[in-house]
Amino acid sequence: MMDKPIDGADLHYLSGFGNHFSSEAVAGALPPAQNSPLICPYGLYAEQISGTSFTSPRNRNQFSWFYRIKPSVTHEPFKPRVPSNERILSEFNNSNSSTNPTQLRWKPMDTPDRPTDFIDGLSTICGSGSSFMRHGYAIHMYTANKSMDNCAFCNADGDFLIVPQQGRLFITTECGKLKVSPGEIAILPQGFRFSVNLPDGPSRGYVAEIFGTHFQLPDLGPIGANGLAAPRDFLVPTAWYEDKSYPGYTIVQKFGGELFSAVQDFSPFNVVAWHGNYVPYKYDLSKFCPYNTVLFDHSDPSINTVLTAPTDKPGVALLDFVIFPPRWLVSEHTFRPPYYHRNCMSEFMGLIHGGYEAKADGFLPGGASLHNCMTPHGPDTKSYEGTIARGNDVGPYKITDTMAFMFESCLIPRITQWALKSPFLDPDYYQCWIGLRSHFTVTETSENRTLRNGH
Repeated sequence: MMDKPIDGADLHYLSGFGNHFSSEAVAGALPPAQNSPLICPYGLYAEQISGTSFTSPRNRNQFSWFYRIKPSVTHEPFKPRVPSNERILSEFNNSNSSTNPTQLRWKPMDTPDRPTDFIDGLSTICGSGSSFMRHGYAIHMYTANKSMDNCAFCNADGDFLIVPQQGRLFITTECGKLKVSPGEIAILPQGFRFSVNLPDGPSRGYVAEIFGTHFQLPDLGPIGANGLAAPRDFLVPTAWYEDKSYPGYTIVQKFGGELFSAVQDFSPFNVVAWHGNYVPYKYDLSKFCPYNTVLFDHSDPSINTVLTAPTDKPGVALLDFVIFPPRWLVSEHTFRPPYYHRNCMSEFMGLIHGGYEAKADGFLPGGASLHNCMTPHGPDTKSYEGTIARGNDVGPYKITDTMAFMFESCLIPRITQWALKSPFLDPDYYQCWIGLRSHFTVTETSENRTLRNGH
């Protein structure tokens, strides 16, 4: 058994996005010339995990090979988990969720008043589509105060993109360990078994889940070869394993939005070596290279896309992950905050730390908002009035101490019953725009008097 890192300081990572990686915790554990020899080095079992169909185009085919002490099939039958977590959904219809065009905002969730791990701390806010149909997404928030003990989680429905807002996460996966701090994200692909420990105590954050596809880097187009999220800044864990008896160890599997559990007598983190391109990974958002307008007007938020899950329609995303990091604003004679907007896409926003330039009040770190398809949104009254009061001579200035983000999708989300009844739902969100007043002025002339009268 390998010693567990205490604080993550001695963790090592592989660098790159979409690479074919390989890693050994014991030298020589990878078979040198084939994937599945009759007898693997050290008597290990060969096991493949496929993230795409076998016949997917080669440039999109994702799989990895594990060389493990015991195969993952060695467990008792799955049974419905008791207790379940009925706040989790992966199938969205009118029996369990609602449509609502109103602008919605949630305050940060409180720390649970009883021991709650990552699995039981998940709550679905909204989503669209179906994990059964392999198309759609779900957006969750989590709050936990307890590490996962003697159990691992496996999401058979889709990929998780985890955005911690408070408290670090130590995530053990079959490929190795990830330390994920607020300001970083972790992607845990469909089917991987993982465990979440909380070294700082209570933790909360956000999770986007996509069905039937995987995240990729956005095309850069005229930007060129460099900018936004650089492939080399994505980090993949290195092989780590444990080999000891774990009587009663539980695998909790999310399958069709329901939780099932199976018991085994060993750790699932017994992979001594692995290779492939289907892997968990993390990314530090502070390494993002933002672009912005340098003369006039406001850039569209798509310029800040970190990762995208595309659809079959070019330029249309099942889900984009977009951030609003510290950056310089230099545009001249321009309303610099985000413009007022109605969007065919639906926008879910969260705040990791600091403030957000378009909301002077009420949008707090750990909170969230949802502006659904074609629902008007934009700067609140204080932000608008404060911006125009500064006039055109404000000069360049830098937005600091902030990290907001957006999950944006072409699919219209349904909101869960729990989210609409949550005590954290802000019933007064709409009030932030009620104070917007007319600034319309016109000097009366005979010409515009004629136009006003319709002649």
